[in-house]
Formats: sequence, structure tokens, C-alpha cells
Amino acid sequence: MIFSSLGLAPEIQKALKACRYNEMTPIQEQAIVPARRGKDVLATAQTGTGKTAAYTVPILQQMHDNPQPTLDGKTRALILAPTRELAEQLAETIKRYAQFMPVSVIALYGGVKMSSQKKKLKNNINIVVSTPGRLLEHVTEGNINLGTVEFVVIDEADRMLDMGFIDDVQTLLQKIQKKHQTLLFSATMSQAINQLANKLLKSHETIKDTKQNSVAETVEHVLYAVGEHQKADLFIELLDKHNWYKVLVFTSTKRQADELMAKLKKASVPAALIHGDKSQGVRRRAMAGFKSDKIQVLISTEIAARGLDIHNLNHVVNYNLPYLAEDYVHRVGRTGRAGKKGQAISLVSREEERTLDNIERLIGTRIKRIKMPGYEASSRDAIFENLARTSRPPRTNKASQVKNSPNKTGRAKLSKKKKTK
Repeated sequence: MIFSSLGLAPEIQKALKACRYNEMTPIQEQAIVPARRGKDVLATAQTGTGKTAAYTVPILQQMHDNPQPTLDGKTRALILAPTRELAEQLAETIKRYAQFMPVSVIALYGGVKMSSQKKKLKNNINIVVSTPGRLLEHVTEGNINLGTVEFVVIDEADRMLDMGFIDDVQTLLQKIQKKHQTLLFSATMSQAINQLANKLLKSHETIKDTKQNSVAETVEHVLYAVGEHQKADLFIELLDKHNWYKVLVFTSTKRQADELMAKLKKASVPAALIHGDKSQGVRRRAMAGFKSDKIQVLISTEIAARGLDIHNLNHVVNYNLPYLAEDYVHRVGRTGRAGKKGQAISLVSREEERTLDNIERLIGTRIKRIKMPGYEASSRDAIFENLARTSRPPRTNKASQVKNSPNKTGRAKLSKKKKTK
């Protein structure tokens, strides 16, 4: 189905053409029509399936059909996102869809000064994209009035639940007029998401794009079995051997990310780092450098796994496997987007094999193993011996054992009493 068959406003159609959008993706086919009619929608769609356009196009069309005067500190549409990076990216994407309409868009998130955002909010903003916490701050300070909001989108709702933002979301929704449309988008479906939908949506339509926890067929999955201490050396060798240029690397902790960054710097590999301890300015510059091909490797913790759209990203590396198998799907969803091929490479130590089993069961396929000479995972026996060594009590001499052991002392006293009797 093509966009031109929807009878959209010329300004929207012109913008979609400028974005080189012709045929709709499955989620766009299913969601745009009911959303355009004003129905609440619960949609399950993986990243990279075009869901931003699936909710933005019907909102823009309704705003076009029912124009309203813009007022200082008030807005018509609100899109809530779990992370700063996603909020910023969504705002840029929505601006492209609205480029030929008299519609203004702003992104609000933490890590930057409130004052600069406050000034922008006074310039008749039609669409606000924000993280829940920062928006609550602006509402509390009176910088924005949500009473005129007609359209609400909760993007990455499952991530909102994971990060504990749902209470903030519900607080914000209480400040919005009762008659409004809500579109809830989630990458996964669960009982918690269904409960949330039943609480926030009215007579909603449920749309499922693909089976849960599926990965794009355009992504090739491979893994290298390697000792944890050899991962950095293997990664640097793979970069050189395969001439990978644009690579997004995920670590499980900030410490692992910092250590890998130091080793890449020592090896003169152009790299940047984003995680929770980095300021918003540093993270923005890192992402901009990566997108513009000035940076070869971008290292990130889980913060970048959701929603980010990085064009021409061919390789995603799991330096450490994620704690949750579901997060593997979101990580590798950064590549193989919009029908293009991508590769997901995982560096797996023996300690991560149980997690690997969970991931393979979740995605329903066995990941291809590749052996790299000189890099081998430590044996299971060595791991078990190490675990046993760290869990057994420290050795002491016999004299101290007798002196400090309550059991032996107790038995000695008991036998002494028997002799007296």
C-alpha cells in the first residue's frame, strides 16, 4: 500500500516524498487509518519498522484538518520517550514530516539547562517531545500548560515500565484534558503492557506488526567464543581484519565501556563513548560524530539500545551480552533497518553461555559460531574451579581452628563433663 492512496494533505505528502517514502510498512498500514480517525491505539512494533511515521502522520493530518491557534506555553501534541537520545531523534524526525506545515516541534530532556528550554516553550510550540521527568519539571515551574493537549503518544512503553517512568507518565496524563487521543507503542507485548493499555486507553484498537521478540531477517548473527580478558584485543583485530568502519558497541556496564574506550584510544581507533555519567553535550557530540562518519566506533551501555535510528549502520557488537535476553533484540535492531543488511556480532565468554542459551531460545535460532585463532574461551573446569576457590572459606592452621571453632570447643567441654560424672 502506498502513502499517496491515503488522501493525505499535500504538505504531508510532499514531506513524505522528500523523505523518499512511497510504500508503507506493515505497522504504518495498520496504524495510520484508525489513528487518523481519532481512535486510541495499542501497537506492538519492533524498532526499525517505521512506527514514528505510523503515529506522526495521522496526528499531523488531524492537526491540518482541524487547525487551532497556537498559544504561548501550550501545545497540541505530546510525545513521551524514555531517553534523551530518543527524544532528540524523534523531534528531528517529526520536523522532517512536518517541514511543509506551519508546525513547530521541540525536544525536552534532562542534562541541559531548564532556562533555554523555557525560552523555546514561549514560541508557540505545537508538538512537544519529552522525557517524563523533564516535562514534569517544566509543568511544576509553570513553563508549559498541558490543558490543551489533544494527542498523546507513549513511545517505547515497555522501556518506560522497565525504567520506572510510568508513574510520571500517569501524573502527566492527569493534567491533560479528558478528551484526548492516546497512542501507545511498545516493542514487546506483556501482561504489564496490556494492563497499562487498559488503564490509559479508551476502546482502543490493538495492532501487532510482527511476532514478539523477533529480529529482522536482514540481520546476520555471529559470535566468537573468547575469554573475557581477550575481548578488547579480539575486537580491535576484527576491526582491522574486516575493515569495519561504522560500529556500534554495547557493554553491560559503564566500567566496561570506559575500559574498552581506553584500549581503543591506545590503539588509535577513532572512538566515542555514551553512558549515564556523560553530560548531554558530550553524548550529543559523540552521536553526531558517529552519524557523520567522523567516529569509527561508538561505545554505549543499554541507553542507546532503544529507538535510535543510525543510517547505514552495518555492524552492532555485543562486547558483553545483555543481562536480559529481550535487550539483545533491541540492541541488534540498530542494524538491518529499512530492508538493508546488517550484522550482529557477539563476543561471548564461558560465563555468558547461560545468557546465550536464553537469547537463542528467545529469537528461535542458533547463532553461528566463528573460531578466531589465538582467541579461545576458558574451559568450564577452570571456571568451576575459580568459583569453588572464591566460595570456600580461607584456610587456617589447626591450632587456630581448635581455638576459634565453637563446635570443637563444645564437643571438648561435653566429653570433659562426662568424665567428671
